Amino acid sequence: MNVKTVAASVALIAIFGLTGCASTSDIQSLKDQVAQAQSTADSAAKDAADAKAAAAAAQATADEAKAKAMETDDKLNRMFKKSMYK
Repeated sequence: MNVKTVAASVALIAIFGLTGCASTSDIQSLKDQVAQAQSTADSAAKDAADAKAAAAAAQATADEAKAKAMETDDKLNRMFKKSMYK
């Protein structure tokens, strides 16, 4: 169980404790709201996971570009040194 589910459960218990007897429709309405909140939280978690994966892919691309740039820099330095000896 995650924090949001626990918080929603505690909220439901508190509401029931404060209001006394609630009708079945009130309880169903609250359950529907909790289900909607859980659905929203699940969707947000999926979006966050997708963003994390995209960031990891971008980091990998940046690391590859950096390695290529360093290779090119080394190659240019060798060419420059070679031309200086001629």
